[in-house]
Amino acid sequence: MRHLMNPLDFSVEELDKLFALADDIEKDPAKYAHKCDGKILATCFYEPSTRTRLSFETAMTRLGGRVIGFSDAASSSASKGESVSDTIRIISCYADICAMRHPKEGAPMVAAEKSLIPVINAGDGGHQHPTQTLADLQTIRSLHGDLNNFTIGLCGDLKFGRTVHSLINALVRYEGIKFIFISPEELKIPDYVTDMLREKGIPFQEVIRLEDVMPKLDLLYMTRVQKERFFNEEDYVRLKDFYVLTPEKMELAKPDMLVLHPLPRINEISVEIDDDPRAAYFKQAQFAVYVRMALILTLLGLA
Repeated sequence: MRHLMNPLDFSVEELDKLFALADDIEKDPAKYAHKCDGKILATCFYEPSTRTRLSFETAMTRLGGRVIGFSDAASSSASKGESVSDTIRIISCYADICAMRHPKEGAPMVAAEKSLIPVINAGDGGHQHPTQTLADLQTIRSLHGDLNNFTIGLCGDLKFGRTVHSLINALVRYEGIKFIFISPEELKIPDYVTDMLREKGIPFQEVIRLEDVMPKLDLLYMTRVQKERFFNEEDYVRLKDFYVLTPEKMELAKPDMLVLHPLPRINEISVEIDDDPRAAYFKQAQFAVYVRMALILTLLGLA
C-alpha cells in the first residue's frame, strides 16, 4: 500500500507513467468510466477548499466510484476533539482511499501512519500540496512540451505558499531548470529552499520587481497572498496587491510564455489576461482532474 505525501514519493519514471496514464484518460475518458465501480473515496478536508476537493470528487465520480467525507473541521468529529489518528482509523472502515487537507503541517503523514487505506495529502498548512504539483507538472509537460530546460518565475507568496514549495522540490529532479523568485522581502522563499538549490548547484535569482525579469521567463507561476497564513490584518492588507499581472506587463514577456496559477485568484492576475493564449491556469485546473484520476487508479492498483 502506498500513500502520496509529497511529490518525491514518486520517482521521475513513476511520474512519467502517471502522466502518460493521465494523457490516455484525457484522450479516451469512456475507457475509464467504470474502473472504480464499487470503490469509495473519502475527502477529509479540515479547511475550506473548492478546486482541490471538487477536483478529487469529480475524478472519483468520472471513474465510476463514490465519494463520502466532510468539507471543514466544524462538520467532523474534530470539533469534538477527535484526533486525526482516530479519524483515519474510522475512515479506513468506510472507504478505499482518502484525500486529506489539514491546516497543520504533517497531519496527513500522521494519518498515513495509522491508515489501512492509501492516503493522499491534499495540502497541509504551508508545507506541501503534491497533487497540485502533479497538475502543474502535467500542465507544463503538455503545453510547454517538456519538463526540462526552462526558466520559471515564481511570484507572490513564496514564504507560505505550499504549492510553490512542492513544485520546486519536484522540478529540481529535472535538467536545465532555472528559478527566479519574485517576492517582497516579507514573503521571500525560505532559506531551506535556497540552501537546497545551492547544494544541488541549481541556478536561482531573487528579485522584487516582476517587470525586471519578465523577458527572461518561459513560465510564470503566480500565487495569491494568503490571508489565512497571516497573524495580523495589517500585514495582509499591505502586501495583498503587491503584484498584479496586467496586459502591460505581459507585453514584456515572450510570445510563448505560459502563465500558471494554482487558484483561487484574488487580484494578482487581471481578468483581462484570461483571454491571452498564454494564460494556462484554467487548463491547469482541467489537467488536475486527469492527474487525480490517474493517481487514484495507481494507488488503488487499478492502473
